[in-house]
Amino acid sequence: NRYRQTADFKEGNPWLLRFFDQIRFYPVSERELIELRKDFITGRFKLRVEETTFSLNQYNGFLRQNEDSISAFKGRQQAAFEEERDRWESDGQSEYLSEEIIDAADAGDKLDLPRGAYAISAHVTGTVWKVLVKKGQDVTRGAPLMIIESMKMEITLNAPVSGKVSQIRCRENEYVSSGQMVIVIEMT
Repeated sequence: NRYRQTADFKEGNPWLLRFFDQIRFYPVSERELIELRKDFITGRFKLRVEETTFSLNQYNGFLRQNEDSISAFKGRQQAAFEEERDRWESDGQSEYLSEEIIDAADAGDKLDLPRGAYAISAHVTGTVWKVLVKKGQDVTRGAPLMIIESMKMEITLNAPVSGKVSQIRCRENEYVSSGQMVIVIEMT
């Protein structure tokens, strides 16, 4: 939960899941789902978390016991996915980019860099989680500049050169695309 600190998500830790965590799903109506999403963000929904021990032996036994139904489900899932991809292709949607992404990617191309300036681009598409520097700040090569969250991973963007931060071209919680210029450093 990157929006606010709640009982389940403490400050500085936007992730709840850890390695080997198990998730259980249960059916809800569309209306219940909408309400649960609102309640989750605000912290009114209390997550049910149970501590237990993972047993690889039990897990493998479960997989063996349910092998036929798992295989049948995966087959239906793959067929549905391929049908959807074919529909996207026939409708011309397989290469679709939203206007927001196109604008963000194009913004970097219009940057006129002064002599001795170095533009740093986002390595991945994601959300700016933290900007660790301020405009005018001196940075050394290798210093962390910002953290981008992408697919539940934190990717730190480090300074490739030493110098002074002359431009910060994004804000925290803002979407950036791979290759988009996010910071400019004037080398000293």
